[in-house]
Amino acid sequence: PTPAFTPPDPAFETKVRESFARQPFMATLGAVLGAVAPGRVEVVLPYGEGVTQQHGYFHGGAIGAIADSAGGYAAFTLFPPNSTVLTVEYKINIMAPGRGERLIAVGEVTRSGRTLTIVRVDVYALAGEARTHCATTTQTLICLHGKSDQTQSIPRAEG
Repeated sequence: PTPAFTPPDPAFETKVRESFARQPFMATLGAVLGAVAPGRVEVVLPYGEGVTQQHGYFHGGAIGAIADSAGGYAAFTLFPPNSTVLTVEYKINIMAPGRGERLIAVGEVTRSGRTLTIVRVDVYALAGEARTHCATTTQTLICLHGKSDQTQSIPRAEG
């Protein structure tokens, strides 16, 4: 069972949905945000040729990417206003091929600290009525207090 959390930001869901909408990579993959609750976020990735590998399964990189976002945003639901989230690390175990109409990554906070938050993400492949648990990640996120969640100015390499 997921622990009950009380988000310090009453606008946590709007904050998460607006931040997710600003992620070009998730849009490139075709991923969408599903349910958002305190300490729990779902990211859904519909099947498409552009997110597969040579056998036609979802690519491990696509599985890892949606797991990273689901975990990051699960943590972000519990962060205070005027803060942002970054991944410190994650470990993924892929246990079965990702095959089906879509993947769903379910991120659930295990421990929410002042600076570091630990999240578990389970990724499922959905094919008709079948639901296959294809991957699990453990993830550490950092809360950057006093930092905007808006795009930062990043120097780009020239040439």
